[in-house]
Amino acid sequence: MTYAWVDIDQSAVSQRYDRLAGLIPFFEWLLFLPRGLRQKAVDRLAVRPGDRVLEVGCGTGRNFPYLYQAVRRSGHIYGVDLSTGMLCKANMLCDQHGWNNISLTQGDAADFSAPEPLDGVLFSLSYNTMPHHMKVLRQAWKQLRPGGRLVIMDAKLPPGLGGRLILPFIHWLMKWTMLGNPYIRPWEDLKQIAGESDKKEFLLGSYYICHAVKP
Repeated sequence: MTYAWVDIDQSAVSQRYDRLAGLIPFFEWLLFLPRGLRQKAVDRLAVRPGDRVLEVGCGTGRNFPYLYQAVRRSGHIYGVDLSTGMLCKANMLCDQHGWNNISLTQGDAADFSAPEPLDGVLFSLSYNTMPHHMKVLRQAWKQLRPGGRLVIMDAKLPPGLGGRLILPFIHWLMKWTMLGNPYIRPWEDLKQIAGESDKKEFLLGSYYICHAVKP
């Protein structure tokens, strides 16, 4: 049987994530997100105190503790997301912790421009959900300063027979929940833009972190 992914429009994506905003921890448990993977993705950015970082598809802000620890109060974190429901929870998290150096924007990441050059850009469990991912990737890459890093952390089908066996379930699950396209290969997209990229896999190839450095 052949499976084909059909993207839905951005309005539908936003509405879906508005409804899922309170369920993100549950989905991380359901999909076996490896412990410490968010921290590893932020570590791969190699940002330092005072740096400027953008998270594309920041959601409810589950990476903000790690990003804040990396750039500290002297740095700045920009977050952009299509879902108002997700950003509402992200704003509450920032208020709760007193993180006043985090700026959140609701809208299409393909149209977002930070007010200053960026030292790092992070896509965390978000790239595969964007129907126009290449447009978003190019826009994010353009805003990086020379020497800045772009990191993509996400799930993928494991290699071999295991991946083929679980494909029907993953296809069904993504269609009705997170809308993550299981067929795209973000590390290849990043290599196409950057010229070269690095990828490390986790949990038997079910998750990965890839990154590239802007020349």
